[in-house]
Amino acid sequence: MKNKTLSIGLLASAVTLSLSITLGSQSAFAVVTDKDISQDEVTPNDVVTYGMGQRGQRYSDLKKVNTKTVKKMVPVWAYSLGGEKQRGQESQPLVKDGVMYVTGSYSRIYAINTETGDELWEYEARLPDGIMPCCDVINRGAALYDDLVIYGTLDAKLIALNAKTGKPVWRKKLGDYQAGYSYTAAPLIVKGMVITGISGGEFGIVGKVEARDAKTGELVWTRPTVEGHMGYLNGKENGITGGKPGQTWPGDLWKTGGAATWLGGTYDPDTDLIFMGTGNPAPWNSHLRPGDNLYSASRLAIDPDTGKIVWHFQTTPHDGWDFDGVNELIAFDYKDGGKTVKAAATADRNGFFYVLNRENGDFIRGFPFVSKITWAEGLDSEGRPIYTKGGRPGDPAAADGKKGETVWSIPSFLGGKNWMPMAYSQDTELFYVPSNEWGMDIWNEPVEYKAGAAYLGSGFTIKPIYDDHIGSLKAVDPKTGKIVWEYKNGAPLWGGVLTTAGNLVFFGTPEGYLLGLNAKTGEIEYKFNTGSGIVGSPITWTQDGEQYLSVLSGWGGAVPLWGGEVAKSVKNFNQGGTVWTFKLPKK
Repeated sequence: MKNKTLSIGLLASAVTLSLSITLGSQSAFAVVTDKDISQDEVTPNDVVTYGMGQRGQRYSDLKKVNTKTVKKMVPVWAYSLGGEKQRGQESQPLVKDGVMYVTGSYSRIYAINTETGDELWEYEARLPDGIMPCCDVINRGAALYDDLVIYGTLDAKLIALNAKTGKPVWRKKLGDYQAGYSYTAAPLIVKGMVITGISGGEFGIVGKVEARDAKTGELVWTRPTVEGHMGYLNGKENGITGGKPGQTWPGDLWKTGGAATWLGGTYDPDTDLIFMGTGNPAPWNSHLRPGDNLYSASRLAIDPDTGKIVWHFQTTPHDGWDFDGVNELIAFDYKDGGKTVKAAATADRNGFFYVLNRENGDFIRGFPFVSKITWAEGLDSEGRPIYTKGGRPGDPAAADGKKGETVWSIPSFLGGKNWMPMAYSQDTELFYVPSNEWGMDIWNEPVEYKAGAAYLGSGFTIKPIYDDHIGSLKAVDPKTGKIVWEYKNGAPLWGGVLTTAGNLVFFGTPEGYLLGLNAKTGEIEYKFNTGSGIVGSPITWTQDGEQYLSVLSGWGGAVPLWGGEVAKSVKNFNQGGTVWTFKLPKK
């Protein structure tokens, strides 16, 4: 067994003993059931879902680590992913019965002993030449079901491994990587099915949501997310996504319409709905495709039994800024005049925070959560944007035919919030949103579709809008729109957030720090430098009566690749690939 772990502050004899005991107890490798998944957010001894619960609230009721004790928290082991394959490490670990499963860049996955940090097994997908991920070679996580650990690869495959041995059990193709399809999200398990989206919106692919039998990988249903494309249930036609082909698209552009479902989804058991976001319409040049371009830049509510779209809410109709609509939709309840409102919230790339009725998709309220938005003046009573006159990049055909008028737009296309998941506290009833304050010069260019080639028709340069910060973690009240507090960070924030009943909010920065803030005030309660920028999502769980916290450190992602002037300011940040695990010292 390879050992790439740094054990910190433990006697050698104690390590040897604990390793023997823990590995012996793992011989059975208890399976993950539907009940385990449905109760994940209330069973703190394991983390078996992406989002620490199907709703994705990323809230833990653990409080041994709290504002009074957190300053004593120390690292107990650090596991290196090893090798020269680093780049962005955006994964969220999973934990089951003393084993951690964590994915890494270049479609790798690892099983780690949670007590000692020792490697149990490692699996590396064989990637072909010519893969085309738009935004770094990242992977955001895996799914657990039965005795399987399931994850996706950059060449658009879904692989199920035996959780005990790491050996492949089944492998399925999600799309043609040579046409621009890829996969980076963490799969979602619902009712014994593994639910997946797809990446590739910058290549004119057609987005889709699919459900497979989690034990066998066999397809149950597929639901395209561009209006006019046919869906299937059990191999039979199951209707188009809604509307006639091309109804909100001109000509044949719906055939290469984008709307990639690249971030994955959440599931609400109260309404029995999957919430999945869709990406930008293709191409970026919006003058080529007048209309709302359904179902791009939308949140979809999908029936898990049939794949039917029950309702949709489009955040940026006729998107011309690459704002997408993929960001997570998180179910939560709140009281309004003594009545419980079944709501769902999302912080969009376009800079607006939306609260919806999750039963029917109706718009409840929306408000900006970043500064100086230029492309829209606000939202109307139905939640549609009120476009700013002159805020859309110009039509090349109205200029010299080569380049349309450049506009200054806030936020930039990397968004007020990008993929990095926010968290919701059941104690403070606030959302903690990792946001960024930046803008862009953007212009349109002519473009034609060619399979496997970039399909943008736009150019851009991203710039900061403040001198002292870009990143901003914001505590947002979804009932009022008030920003309760804000933590400003010099570099962009690009990792997920965790909140706990210990009145703490944990997240990482590109400068390498794991931070723990007071959930009510935003004050710094904990700070530890991991040696590389953090773009992963932290988790917490209990083991042998102690509370643990883990986060994957390793700088990368879209910012260094697409960030323009911002990318220059972070070019010297160290890459890496290390799982850091912390707890309080024993008395």
